[in-house]
Amino acid sequence: MNAGSGGRRLPSRGSAGRRSAGANVRFRRSRGVLPPDRFTTRSRLAWLNSASSRIGTTLDLERTAQELAEFTVPRFADGAAVDILESVLRGDEGSRKTERGIPQMRATALCAIEELSSLEPTPVGEIFVHAKQPHETLLHRYVLQQGKPVLLSRMRDDDFIRVAPTASAAAQLRAAGVHSYLAVPLIARGLLLGSVDFVRGRGAPPFSATDLALAEQLASKAAVFIDNARLYGREREHVVSLQRSLLPRVTPATPGLLVHSEYTPAAAHHGVGGDWYDVMALPGGRTALMVGDVMGHGLPAAATMGRLRTVARTLMTLDMAPERILARLDLATRDLEDEQVSTCLCAVYDPADSSYTLASAGHLPPLLLDGQGAADLVPVPTGAPLGAGVIPYDPLRLRVPDGAHLVMYTDGLIKSRDEDVDAQLDRLRTAALSLPPGSLEKGGLVERAQATAVQFDEAVLLVTTSAALPAGDLRVWELLQDGRAASAARGLVTGQLAAWGLEELADVSELVVSELVGNALRYGNGPGELRLLCGERLVVEVSDTGPDLPQIQHASLSDEGGRGLQLINMLCRRWGSSRTGTGKVVWAEQNMPASFLAERQAMVR
Repeated sequence: MNAGSGGRRLPSRGSAGRRSAGANVRFRRSRGVLPPDRFTTRSRLAWLNSASSRIGTTLDLERTAQELAEFTVPRFADGAAVDILESVLRGDEGSRKTERGIPQMRATALCAIEELSSLEPTPVGEIFVHAKQPHETLLHRYVLQQGKPVLLSRMRDDDFIRVAPTASAAAQLRAAGVHSYLAVPLIARGLLLGSVDFVRGRGAPPFSATDLALAEQLASKAAVFIDNARLYGREREHVVSLQRSLLPRVTPATPGLLVHSEYTPAAAHHGVGGDWYDVMALPGGRTALMVGDVMGHGLPAAATMGRLRTVARTLMTLDMAPERILARLDLATRDLEDEQVSTCLCAVYDPADSSYTLASAGHLPPLLLDGQGAADLVPVPTGAPLGAGVIPYDPLRLRVPDGAHLVMYTDGLIKSRDEDVDAQLDRLRTAALSLPPGSLEKGGLVERAQATAVQFDEAVLLVTTSAALPAGDLRVWELLQDGRAASAARGLVTGQLAAWGLEELADVSELVVSELVGNALRYGNGPGELRLLCGERLVVEVSDTGPDLPQIQHASLSDEGGRGLQLINMLCRRWGSSRTGTGKVVWAEQNMPASFLAERQAMVR
């Protein structure tokens, strides 16, 4: 065991209270408490057997290494240090003993008695490479390159420089009274994972061949625990990576709505699973929001989450009502082979009247903060979870003031092992109210709402803040119910485009609005509402009370009609229709001129 920066180390000054992964731990020991040889013949086996219950208590690699160091001090050694290959800490396999080259190591765990606290080691967590040391140490030559142990029972003056990486580190060992050194490799499945070295100081007997055999057996046990932790960490990282890849990477433009999303994987064993969220821009400036939680954990839950999110996005592109989306998702969930169940909360925000339409499939209720110091749970009718086969779902329409926050989340945000749901929800409400103004939409609620210091389940947080649209960007008109509706609609659209400086889109827009209003008069019992939105794209939307959705028809050369939607399909970026509670909405989008968008961005800056 060596001291000094840049190489192997002795345990250092550290906190005597906390014994967690990566901590430097000290023990006080009165000489004479332990027998001179520290072990009787019978106690050696009992001590070694107890390692199985005291090392590897978690599947955290760094914590396991720290438990190994603390298990050996002061019973077996006065100081212990554990170094792990950097590749192993990344989840890769260890190296073979026959491999040449200099391994990159990370100082992972330290533990020492009080008498050795004057030594200054490499800090836990620091990476070092033995090739950069002034000379090759015994640890590098034998333990790391050949996988063989090193035993210096009684160290002579020239042995200190063979153990320590530098002359100053050797002097520190000599001054501290270290007189015996032992190092063994950590090998599992024939692969080198790292090393552990021990020292004894004044008043302690030297290491013997029996101690060497005991240390090798202990290292063999500990290596298996470390390798298990490595495998678990790698699997967990794969699940987290899959989970993150299935979640939205960017938030789309959401007119009149500020959206903050946050996903935090669980730190506990088996915590990662099927929590998910989605945000999607809909025609007419509306925004679809969704939060869900697949029951279960691991790869099956993550895979189910990916399937459900794909189906949900497909349904949202149809601009369906939230309760209809949940009904279709329930059917899709029942068709999955793994028969998993999921909760889900779906909402659609309409900036025209600052309203949410919400529907819940067994999900926790959202939290609404009105921006004036009040916070209440939204009483969304709670339907059965997806996959239970109990439909329909009932929607709730909720109008909110500008600046109001709607908080959607999964149960990992509030889950506690010793509180009921009402207490958990009340704690979330209190945590949200305690945040400083303006911080809710920027994050921070996850830390405030956690029930315990260790998050044992993953959590999704979606915070939306209603904001008034830029003046004049959204115009809504009620249309006449007679033959003058098309002419009036054309006049309204062209006049508004001139006010926005978008005259070059007037010709196409006139054709689009004429066709949409004409179809509403012919097939939809007359037009209802005309909506024009100026955002990243120009959106024209007409509603009516007819039940049938329009479709492009094949028109022969002799047909007088049937070509209107074909023209819209060719001239517009995209178009579509969706059912509403009173009928349907038909819409069409056009791309904005690049000069217009550049001018708007310059004004924002």
